[in-house]
Amino acid sequence: MTELSNRLRRRFYLALGGAGLVALCCFTPLLVLLLGVVGLSLLVPYLDFVLLPALVVLLILTTVAYLQWRKAR
Repeated sequence: MTELSNRLRRRFYLALGGAGLVALCCFTPLLVLLLGVVGLSLLVPYLDFVLLPALVVLLILTTVAYLQWRKAR
């Protein structure tokens, strides 16, 4: 594999991991519990305004990274 292909593969895996982490925080009470333990539960009502757009952006980024990686191979 070339250096470009390795960078694109790494970018794809990082975007996929980020999307997975955001999806985990969106669909489970993981982040709500964490914010409660830290004492920032006042931010819980605003999580949807941050997490859902972040999930959409990361899914788009994952798709773009995958298509670039496939094209480079």
